[in-house]
Amino acid sequence: MQTPASSSSPSGTPSRRLGDSVLSTLPAAVARPGYDRRDLEIGIVHLGVGAFQRAHQAAYTDALLETQFGAWGIAGVSLRSPDTRDALEPQDGLYTVAVRDAEGERLRVIGCLLELLVAHEDPEAVLERMCRPSVRIVTLTVTEKGYCHDPATGALNEDHPDIRHDLDNPAKPRTAIGFLIEALARRRATGLPPFTVLSCDNLPSNGDTVARILRRFAELRGADFGAWVAETVACPNSIVDRIVPATTEADRTRVSQSLGVQDAWPVVTEPFTQWVVEDRFPAGRPAWETVGVELVADVHPYETMKLRLLNGSHSTIAYLGYLAGYETVSDTMADPAFATLVRNLMDRETGPTLHMPPGADMEQYKDALIARFRNPALRHRTWQIAMDGTQKLPQRLLNPIRDRLAAGETIDRLVLAVAAWMRYVAGTDETGKPIDVRDPMAAKLAEIAASTAGNPDRLAEALFGLTAVFGEDLPRDPRFTGPVTAALKRLFADGARAVVAATA
Repeated sequence: MQTPASSSSPSGTPSRRLGDSVLSTLPAAVARPGYDRRDLEIGIVHLGVGAFQRAHQAAYTDALLETQFGAWGIAGVSLRSPDTRDALEPQDGLYTVAVRDAEGERLRVIGCLLELLVAHEDPEAVLERMCRPSVRIVTLTVTEKGYCHDPATGALNEDHPDIRHDLDNPAKPRTAIGFLIEALARRRATGLPPFTVLSCDNLPSNGDTVARILRRFAELRGADFGAWVAETVACPNSIVDRIVPATTEADRTRVSQSLGVQDAWPVVTEPFTQWVVEDRFPAGRPAWETVGVELVADVHPYETMKLRLLNGSHSTIAYLGYLAGYETVSDTMADPAFATLVRNLMDRETGPTLHMPPGADMEQYKDALIARFRNPALRHRTWQIAMDGTQKLPQRLLNPIRDRLAAGETIDRLVLAVAAWMRYVAGTDETGKPIDVRDPMAAKLAEIAASTAGNPDRLAEALFGLTAVFGEDLPRDPRFTGPVTAALKRLFADGARAVVAATA
């Protein structure tokens, strides 16, 4: 790639572009590929290339190639927007991961993304890459919508217009499912073994879900084909976790100035990263375990651990922190009472409900979460985490409450978190300002708030009536309803800070 002489734009951003030809000129503090990219072969195709994948799966793979070089280059496919391709193709696929915390920023240029394709522009090119003998894994980050399924049942939505299109036009698919099935059909026809399909989306039992969807789509193309997919295509379950905020213009400018060359689309992230994968790869896989990926026999205990320790704590921080006037998670955790409450919640209430396999280090995980919550470099807003509470509470807070009640154990901090959600959806904060409650049931929540007029007893009783949230069991259990209502009264009377200090 030819680049012009280095200079700076009026904004202070260097005009020379990141690319293979300038890697050797980068500052010594900037980590860069320590392998020869020219020798790297594509072994992974990723559908849904975006900021998260570039800061997570690609970063793990790049780190692996430093010590165990192999045929694990990545072809990234955008299913809709050409933006990632347009930004990174002039940079030979190179981009920077900026890891930020209170101590500063560390930069690494990632080299394993070898090719970028836009599916709707050239679907045949995408299918050709997926059918190469060297490709042994296809990974996905296509968001829940990209699976074209019914989230309630996990079944393929056979009436989805894009699914109907892909069944009628198999050589020109629109969906990730259509691309996967057509590529698998072509590999089968030519005698190539199937690739492993690895979902990296935040779906419960994501591998099981994509396996079910692929099997049904294949059956719609032919019973024999459906049976072959069910028998031969591995779809491991996985858990992914890393906060990757949207890249801003300020991020681009800052990273480019540090590099001395322009990076059109760096990604910014936190030090914390987690990837737990069911170790089921018949066609082979990178030795990801050497760079921190947890390869396990069963992902489900780790999935529950994440829901209860990370997500349950996040919701607790979000509702209580917002009510206390804290804008971000790190602001909330800077208050010693809140930090104590969250640690005690994990140690004394949610943690004891987990049943982890030998070798799982739950204490280390909790320590890492506390450090993550305290990170001021990523402004994770309490209001943002507080969204969609009616969908989040059952898995994050109510199921551990059920387990604690069944064991006859205390639920003081868990019920305070539930009461904080109730106080939050009442719609006004502790200074009387309106709260912008974002939730699929927002209209119903507003109706309940208006009809109960700030009376905590009536508000709790009305919200307990939401069986889609609380089920039939908890609203009938006074061991639950009594403490929640009492905590809600205290929040209205004394405010979140005082109640947290008294409960922590």
